Amino acid sequence: MFLHTKLENRKEPIRIAFIGCGKFVSMFLAQYNHLDKIQIDSIVDLNIDRAKKNCINSGLNSSTVNEINFTNSLDNILDRNIEIFIEATGNPIVGTVHASKIIKNKKNIILVNVEADITCGKYLSDLAIENNVICSMAYGDQPSLILEQIEWARLNGFSVVCAGKGTKYHPTYEYSTPDTVWGHYGLSKERAEIESGMNPKMFNSFLCGDKSAIEMCAVSNAANLKCPKNGLTFPAIGVYDIAKKMIPKSDGGLIDFEGQVEVISSIDFDKKDILNDLRWGVYIVIKAQNEYVKNCFKDYGMVTDTSGNYSAIWRPYHYIGLELAQSIYSIALDNRATGFTKNYNADVASYAKKDLKKGDKLDGEGGFCARGRLITSEKSKNEKILPLGLTDNAVLKKDINKDDIISLNDVELNLPQEVVKAREYQYNTIK
Repeated sequence: MFLHTKLENRKEPIRIAFIGCGKFVSMFLAQYNHLDKIQIDSIVDLNIDRAKKNCINSGLNSSTVNEINFTNSLDNILDRNIEIFIEATGNPIVGTVHASKIIKNKKNIILVNVEADITCGKYLSDLAIENNVICSMAYGDQPSLILEQIEWARLNGFSVVCAGKGTKYHPTYEYSTPDTVWGHYGLSKERAEIESGMNPKMFNSFLCGDKSAIEMCAVSNAANLKCPKNGLTFPAIGVYDIAKKMIPKSDGGLIDFEGQVEVISSIDFDKKDILNDLRWGVYIVIKAQNEYVKNCFKDYGMVTDTSGNYSAIWRPYHYIGLELAQSIYSIALDNRATGFTKNYNADVASYAKKDLKKGDKLDGEGGFCARGRLITSEKSKNEKILPLGLTDNAVLKKDINKDDIISLNDVELNLPQEVVKAREYQYNTIK
């Protein structure tokens, strides 16, 4: 608490390095000139010219950019005086390798790469504890913001009934591809990709449900919350109905368990915007533990269900990379992560988006071939299901029908040893 006061007393700069310089990092760079005592030492990117261009486009002047060490390899900067690394490649396999190297080098890391977190996060978190460093989720992304609300609730004695976020979802979007994505957003390809530099594969992952499954997997694993019985259901709920609807079915709500994750949609089945949607925000539902607390909910005008037992809090927006400094300061000044993976409860399974043929190469999250669905880790292990995080460049050994689940036995994988080790470690944590 009161990090700004601690910041005033800090003498030396907080030296950081980015791995990947895309949209998330560009948003941070736009705030960089207004942040006290943070110093960018290095930026790692395969395309250095593009990374420098992103820096300039974000508002950094050429003299500031010239002071940054640019390189195309993490290995080149591991020995530099860097306090915190930020992994923002979005590639779960590469990100796991990067994170492992950083942690074993006794350095702190922030995983903007939620994909790596949900694929190998339990392994990486435990590795960080073993090496006495921090492996943190990124503040600004929705999982960290949800976890902040969960921590508030639990610290104050509330049980968390449900937690999640809002998004724009419709069942037909599950089959969207990078070729069809902009039509669903009401954008032209030129407007989205050329003018704004938006990545069609990334934005398709937001739309088709992949990112929702990934982020709820992260929350489940970090906060020890359950998965829905049959994956996320995306009910169309406005914020003033969250306390009425995101409660157990036994109490007239829509969720399977007390203490689970769920995503709510901003549009209904007819694709019409609902009133007071939470498309960009996060929420939790809490429960009154006794009659006195229930009366307090009423006395102070809190939004509740009809019984008055359940109340909801929400944050309508997340600011993505514009808020990343919160994680940096939390680690540097408080030695505290803004969320981290504690368990291996959940995974994201791969389902065929279309009929696939033997020899086809899969293309990962938000792509043309597979879509993700939230499942339990037990199901993932016992049924040998291919996690969505391992689908990039996996080659099919047999034909797969549209909507069928893809198993590990169905694909040829060529994974780095660190990723193989991480997955085996996580499977072994399942009782």
